[in-house]
Amino acid sequence: MEIYNKLNQISVSNTTTTKQKLFSIANALIIGAVLGLFAKIADYPYFINLGFTDTADRLGIWIFVATLLSVFSSSPKLAGVKIFAFFGAVLSVYYVYTVLFLGFVSVKAIVFWSVCAAVTPICAYIMWYARGSGFFSNIILALPITVLLSEGFGLRNAYLPIHTHYYLIPWLMGLYLIMIIVLLLIIPKNKIQFLIILPISIVLSLILIKLNNFYGLWEYI
Repeated sequence: MEIYNKLNQISVSNTTTTKQKLFSIANALIIGAVLGLFAKIADYPYFINLGFTDTADRLGIWIFVATLLSVFSSSPKLAGVKIFAFFGAVLSVYYVYTVLFLGFVSVKAIVFWSVCAAVTPICAYIMWYARGSGFFSNIILALPITVLLSEGFGLRNAYLPIHTHYYLIPWLMGLYLIMIIVLLLIIPKNKIQFLIILPISIVLSLILIKLNNFYGLWEYI
């Protein structure tokens, strides 16, 4: 109860109807399904080549969308449900497409990402408080921005299989910059908070880049 009271001091849940909650979850499912389909089509064009080979499965993009879905939920519990629905839809569509149209499946990848999806509700529950007040909220919001900064910086060495796709690298880096700006502008209730959040994110991203932990994990996956 004491922890719950402290969390309420950071941010308080909004009252919503059951219909509103179901509508919100349905939206998360639809967004997840659409993005999952786009990611697979972009990486393995079966019907149409979108020209985005090896760009749609960037971790930062998924974290950006999940962050927005979480923080703009009416409660941390609803945020957890929505993010579980979102990633469940992403993985379902992604691998159904793989089996039906590409004729192969990686059991190791499915198991790994299923485990990741299982823990996302906890992450979403915590991320919901990023739109609150206090230092804790600043730290929470700094985490997705750290990932975007780290991955965006690493795009300078991105490998895109088809030579003509190298022109996408500056566009992708620009996209990451836009996502960072969006998070900094629309999530903090007190706009001056970005003066705290951005330096924290920069320091954390420099640590990740220096240790190469982020890219070592991503390449292994």
